[in-house]
Amino acid sequence: MSTRTELELRTVLRSEQLHASAVSNEDMSEVAISDGASGLVDEAPINAATSMPEGGYGWTVVSICALFTFWFNGIMGTWGIIQAALLRSQLSSTSTSTISFVGTLGLACIVAFGLFGVRVVRFLGARMTAFLGIGLLALGEFCSSFTTSNLGGLFGCSGVLYGLGACLLYSISNILPTQYFRAKLGLASGIVKLGGGIGAAILAVAIEALITRVGIPWTFRILGFCSIATCAPAAWFIRERVPVGKVPFLDLSIFRNLAFTAIFFAGAIGTFALFIPPYFLPLVAQGIGLSSSTGAGLVGGFNACTALGRFLSGWMSDSIGPLNMFLLAMALNAVSMLAIWPVSNSLASLVIFAMLNGLANGAFFTLYPVVVASTAARIEHSDSGRVAVAMGMSITGWTGGYLMGVPIAGYLLQASSLASDSSSSSAPTNTSIAPYRPAIFYAGGVALASAACVLLARLKLGQGMRKRV
Repeated sequence: MSTRTELELRTVLRSEQLHASAVSNEDMSEVAISDGASGLVDEAPINAATSMPEGGYGWTVVSICALFTFWFNGIMGTWGIIQAALLRSQLSSTSTSTISFVGTLGLACIVAFGLFGVRVVRFLGARMTAFLGIGLLALGEFCSSFTTSNLGGLFGCSGVLYGLGACLLYSISNILPTQYFRAKLGLASGIVKLGGGIGAAILAVAIEALITRVGIPWTFRILGFCSIATCAPAAWFIRERVPVGKVPFLDLSIFRNLAFTAIFFAGAIGTFALFIPPYFLPLVAQGIGLSSSTGAGLVGGFNACTALGRFLSGWMSDSIGPLNMFLLAMALNAVSMLAIWPVSNSLASLVIFAMLNGLANGAFFTLYPVVVASTAARIEHSDSGRVAVAMGMSITGWTGGYLMGVPIAGYLLQASSLASDSSSSSAPTNTSIAPYRPAIFYAGGVALASAACVLLARLKLGQGMRKRV
């Protein structure tokens, strides 16, 4: 065979091999398309969209969010100490109920502007939102130092300015952990909320000491300076894994999902009862003949158990499921109020109630954002932006409970002749808990209704009660 003939034969064979390879690749593409149409390849995009790093830089973000929570939750949780100092000095002629609304207004602003906080995160990004939130919070503290004898100024500074700053930091602390964690989201949320529990415990001691040594104005200034000095550098390291995309201000279509609607109302109803135990434990203690220092100790123990509940509930939820854990926590909240508190005529029974209810109380704040995120993520066509909107809507739903939950209990006490008027903070001189039971049963009934909503959501999701959900 000639050399030219051999060369032509090799060229033909090579062409046939290339053609066969192309056909094979084309066939494989058709198979993939066919499999995709039948649903075999549909999971790839979903897995890519929902995959979480489960750690890594997420732990840095969680630590920063815990620092933010330390300050805004710590300041919020210690307003009662500042309030008592103001009533003893600059605002001695002001009623207790009036000045207490300064702290309540700040608390309500944190949740009332939840949807606003999500929009700010979307437009400015998490880092710039963090700087803005820190600036507003510190500005509120600085301005409050010049308005300690002006009630209107306190409403504007310690109420609105602080509330708006805390709202932005709270939004970041709820949104960012959901971007980095899925299987360990409960633990991450528990660490973030634990920062708030530690802040309330530490600042309670620090603020009392500062007021004694430097006075109320400088206490406000020191709080503002310390918060901005610690949080501003940390905010440089805030990083979003997935920026919040273009989302509507409201997404009412989410309420078509019964499970999400039930969770929403569980939070909206449950917050009416959450702050009644720490506000009324001192009064109940004095009402059954215990000293005021004992009442303060009960509140301290309650807060300590709250911090423990924030962490433990998040850690346990990763094993048994956030919704299962949330149902247990809300059931414990209701049972402790309805079965233990109404018959707590001794210190021992009050200690048991404070411990159990404190654990359930702390668990609520850790688990609710996790449950909202996991429930919203189950809704069809859900993404990170929709989950963020669902989070903002759910937190905003707390506004009524934060603003009116405790006052309603106070009105019930007044109606039962335990207080001479709405501005009186003195405890009754009887030695029985019976007169307090209307307010206690109100709190317990609200807690039970909230637990029923969680149970409805759990039953709607099905999969058996032993299934991790």
